Amino acid sequence: MTHTTHEFDRFEDVRAALADPALVPERPAAADGPPGASVAWLRATVARFSHGEPHRRRRALVEAELARLAPESLRQAAAVVPGEDIRFTVVRTLAAALGMPRPAAVAEAVIAVAGVYFGGEDAAADEAVARLVRWPAAPTEVGPGSTEVGPGSTQVGPGCTSTEVGPDSTEVGPGCTSAEPVSTQDGPGSTQVAPSCPSHELVSTQVVPGTPSAGSEPTAEPVPVPFDAAPESAAGRIGLLVQACEATAALVETAAGNGRLPLSRVLRELPPVRTTRRVAAGATRVAGREIAEGDVVLLDLAAANRAHPVPLTFGAPPRICPGRAHALALADGLLRRPLTPFARLHRRAHPLLLPNAWDYASAAALAEQGFAAVGTTSLGVAASAGLPDGAAATAEATMSLARRLGRGRFLFTVDAEGGFSDDVAEVAALARALYEAGAAGINLEDGRPDGTLAPMELHAAKIAAVKQVAPALFVNARTDTHWASSHEDETATRLALYEQAGADGVFVPGLSDPAAIAELISALVVPLNILYAPGGPTLAELASLGVRRVSLGSLLYRRALAAAVTAATDIRDGRPTDPAAPSYAEVQALAYARQDRDPAAAPE
Repeated sequence: MTHTTHEFDRFEDVRAALADPALVPERPAAADGPPGASVAWLRATVARFSHGEPHRRRRALVEAELARLAPESLRQAAAVVPGEDIRFTVVRTLAAALGMPRPAAVAEAVIAVAGVYFGGEDAAADEAVARLVRWPAAPTEVGPGSTEVGPGSTQVGPGCTSTEVGPDSTEVGPGCTSAEPVSTQDGPGSTQVAPSCPSHELVSTQVVPGTPSAGSEPTAEPVPVPFDAAPESAAGRIGLLVQACEATAALVETAAGNGRLPLSRVLRELPPVRTTRRVAAGATRVAGREIAEGDVVLLDLAAANRAHPVPLTFGAPPRICPGRAHALALADGLLRRPLTPFARLHRRAHPLLLPNAWDYASAAALAEQGFAAVGTTSLGVAASAGLPDGAAATAEATMSLARRLGRGRFLFTVDAEGGFSDDVAEVAALARALYEAGAAGINLEDGRPDGTLAPMELHAAKIAAVKQVAPALFVNARTDTHWASSHEDETATRLALYEQAGADGVFVPGLSDPAAIAELISALVVPLNILYAPGGPTLAELASLGVRRVSLGSLLYRRALAAAVTAATDIRDGRPTDPAAPSYAEVQALAYARQDRDPAAAPE
């Protein structure tokens, strides 16, 4: 029977096709090989080439197991070895993190398998599969500084490509890209192989930071373990490593060849996978076109990305790869781009809880209580000066406060509204002055006093200009889409543009729905900041969703005002008052003493 090939390159059409459960990755034509002893068997057993119930079952195995693998541990473990093939480095690092003995030997076997994973036959690759199936992945103790991913986490292995396939299923595997085995040139000297995401189950493992590098592995031969009744577990483990070998390595090579480009821009402009291929498991309809069962669908991801800020590659929605965070962390670790002490606070196991101060004493008091960093509140600064917030009226007051905070020995970031100007050069000059005053970060918002939003291209230009003049200043790009009426559907687009412009983090005040938070995080490369709301998710719940920073905004200032008014009226009206308050001497000490803690020694 002759089948039709359909090609799509418009963003809306490609996204619709990726979301269609009837369109599934095409499995290379080949007979199933002997269980546990061939690449054909592997392709028949991983989730990458399956759909429906088998896919959901295989994906569930890997999701449950890889929830134990903390992305930050992979970032810390990653180290480039001069002269070593980047694919070898990626697989060796991941294999060591999984507790597999002799990770270098594992990497050699995985590279052999990867050569024919998407099609073809090779006796050496079949032998490599048989060795990997029997290779133990023993549980290991968690080392110093390692972290666990909490309940509800959906993080999965590094390097995975967008896969899926079947109703209700989503992408699996590390560093996922929606992928087809199409070899492309994406960066100077790099040949990308479009990987497709495997569902991977791993046997019980935990990450040990500082995993062995080449030359530090045990010399003893691994103890073979007989192939058991869990073929999907073994296949999933191999699929995970194969996917990391191709997708994560391709991302690292492309990013390394493009200097200071943010990873988010690399994924949009130079995606490791430029096209992907699907086959119709049943009749369906995409963009008004009838697609019969068995028809082939070719999706031009690169063209779709050029027309829309939100990339459709590397495990992004609509087919979310739970391993995306791991792949990005591993890639980031191998790229070794420098992080400031303040930026590192956004990479810890638990979110940075950022209290917001309105003067020197409140900032110093918070730092004295052990908060790793302090923000300012634009409302508190404006109200203290008798000025309106959000009206670009407090540039001088904000700058004066930053200079005072710069006397202290604590990390602080400044809420600068929209930069107090729509002149990009003026915003950049302000940011440079804040950095020179000692600020570790700046908060820039796109909301305006009349409730409208600034053009997203203008806000992106401000971010890019700030990073140009003060590269070490952490830019937290805020969008007020959830505070401005009827703009919620712009959130993902705005955040994508802002992170591609160079933002180090993004902020969505007013967003509290857990499902919406999780969906945003699945598409982001940089950390997400959420404004704490007393009636919203708890800090622990936000952490489980993957939020990396939680701001208190003006809450403390408003509570302080309420406490002051309550104390005064209680005394006036003869009611008992709470005597708890810092003494005169304690406040004096806070106001004039330099803090002992050095910001450069901020906790990891």
